Amino acid sequence: MRLEDLRSLLEYHYWARDRMLAALDALAPELYARDLGSSFRSIRDTAVHIYAAEWAWYARWQGESPTALLQADTFADVGSLRRTWVEHEAKMRAFLEESGDRGLDRVIEYKLLSGDPGASPFWQMLQHVVNHASYHRGQITTMLRQVGASPAKPMDLIAFYRTRR
Repeated sequence: MRLEDLRSLLEYHYWARDRMLAALDALAPELYARDLGSSFRSIRDTAVHIYAAEWAWYARWQGESPTALLQADTFADVGSLRRTWVEHEAKMRAFLEESGDRGLDRVIEYKLLSGDPGASPFWQMLQHVVNHASYHRGQITTMLRQVGASPAKPMDLIAFYRTRR
């Protein structure tokens, strides 16, 4: 994995996040928080889970191992989630750049939320952050359709590449 590849994946990740958040902006608060019986209770809970997982991985890269993810009710609305996530984005991008090509293969030890030990190369963890978010953005697309709302503009990786031509 090359640094340029990870830069591109991270760029895609935030491009897709912004498309997802734009779709969520149109939701009435009661639809945003409605219990839909999905993996995560609501659209809000799922969106916050995407951010919270990213936050936890970043913490691990800093030598910390969170024992719990951030709670969904910490973010009352889409705007509060967006503000926090955009702030966090700068840290993610900076960490990638500081790692450079030489730091991509660095194995980082951490503890899982369960307390069990883990260790992975940085490049694999960053790929996981992007892939994990893609999975849950797909769930949000389904949930938006369930409540009769319009889904986000296409968020596929190939759609991202097409916009970059």
